Amino acid sequence: DEVLLKHIQATILQVQEDCEKLNFITGDLVDGHRQKQKDIEALFQSLEKLEKEKADREDLVTEINVKADKATLAGKVSRTQFDATMEHLNKMIQDMLDRITGQEQDWHQIQQKLIEEMDSKLDRLELTPFRQRLEERWKTLLKQLQEKAPQMEADDAAGIRK
Repeated sequence: DEVLLKHIQATILQVQEDCEKLNFITGDLVDGHRQKQKDIEALFQSLEKLEKEKADREDLVTEINVKADKATLAGKVSRTQFDATMEHLNKMIQDMLDRITGQEQDWHQIQQKLIEEMDSKLDRLELTPFRQRLEERWKTLLKQLQEKAPQMEADDAAGIRK
């Protein structure tokens, strides 16, 4: 019995040691569980913060896009205004083309007149022989007039008597 009693006492001591170990391990597990719970809560808070910031970021991106659209829209011209301006520009260009065409036609007419005038003019090389021919012709005509002049006077005098 004594052996049994010693054996039971030894077993009880062993069980007590095991209980203390279990208590210690359980305490560590509980502490670990609490720490993990705190970490999980911190993660949830971080997640909520990130979601809020992400939502804020999405709102910011949306606002930036809206502002960009407004700025783009403000920079655009209405279709009717664009069409009116293009029509006005087309008219101005057509007027300019008409003027240029008219000026070109006038220039060609003036050029043609100038060519005709230049063709009808004598140059300096042709002028000297022409002058000499005129002077010779003039001298010849003067000679003929002088030769005929006395005959004419006689005829005139006879005509007066009659």
